[in-house]
Amino acid sequence: MDSEISSSSSVIEHKAYARVGLLGNPSDVYYGRTISFALGDFWATVRLQPSDELVITPHPYDDNIHFTSLVHLVNRLSSHGYYGGVRLLMAVCKIFYSYCSENEIHLHTGNFTLSYDTNIPRQTGLSGSSAIVCAALSCLLDFFDVRHLIKVEVRPNLVLAAEKELGIIAGLQDRVAQVYGGLVYMDFSQEHMEKLGHGIYTPMDINLLPPLYLIYANNPSDSGKVHSTVRQRWLDGDKFIISSMQEVAKVAEEGRKVLLEKDYSKLAALMNRNFDLRRSMFGDDVLGALNIEMVEVARRVGAASKFTGSGGAVVVFCPEGPSQVELLELNCFKAGFVLQPIQVAPSCLNEVDLKTLSS
Repeated sequence: MDSEISSSSSVIEHKAYARVGLLGNPSDVYYGRTISFALGDFWATVRLQPSDELVITPHPYDDNIHFTSLVHLVNRLSSHGYYGGVRLLMAVCKIFYSYCSENEIHLHTGNFTLSYDTNIPRQTGLSGSSAIVCAALSCLLDFFDVRHLIKVEVRPNLVLAAEKELGIIAGLQDRVAQVYGGLVYMDFSQEHMEKLGHGIYTPMDINLLPPLYLIYANNPSDSGKVHSTVRQRWLDGDKFIISSMQEVAKVAEEGRKVLLEKDYSKLAALMNRNFDLRRSMFGDDVLGALNIEMVEVARRVGAASKFTGSGGAVVVFCPEGPSQVELLELNCFKAGFVLQPIQVAPSCLNEVDLKTLSS
């Protein structure tokens, strides 16, 4: 989250960035390990202003209820679904209030108006929903002056709880990357999760990363729609799924060492291995032909590639440099994909946040 507060003392504004799962996903919900970073190219912004009544302001486009025609309405639902960000803001307000009540954190009785904006492409697996929730949570922390009372490690749990309130199925990885910013290594081993209620999160220097690129589709609507059975198989003790998830976690564990050593040839191999493991567990019908093609278009020029999340976008590393990037750019253009360089957002923890980490 961007820690900047608006120059007006009465208005609070925070950013939370999209995120990229670099290595280890989807092991975060299977007691695994992951490495993720905040994507500085895309973000959600939430603005809080004191007001007489508590107001959640609909976004003029994402929460639009006025249409020029029935065709306009149907096209809008096809591309953006039924839900905007208002429900996300309402859910995080509820979860924040409940957490503070349960932990005897006093909140003043002032009211506020919340509004949001976002430029995170929809349905691209870049955690656009959680970015809105994350930015809103930061606004609430400052408005009620309780940032020092809610530890940074706990905040991703609150973001996740708000999304679960709405039936959104997700894990902690995305929320950790968005709360912390920068590049983060996460250990979600069962021992930590059961003892602490959260993982062990270790920020890393973003300068350890090589130049990376993002591929996504302008129209991701035909991505995988088949329901995955992986979670149930894992719960049922399926040996193949359990061993494969452990292997995915090892990819992140090894990736941390590789990044610290800046051994980028090994990084490329690990990225490809990560995707291959995911593909073997979930199958092509679940992943979706469009998502697989985004990975393959990179691999055909010798680049390493994998999903940024559950599909919709792909993170790419071109170990051979600019000439390989140019070839990839041409192939993406032919395939109708967007290719752009990745800008990693720096850590967004301020002094108050850091004190909660050390206490």
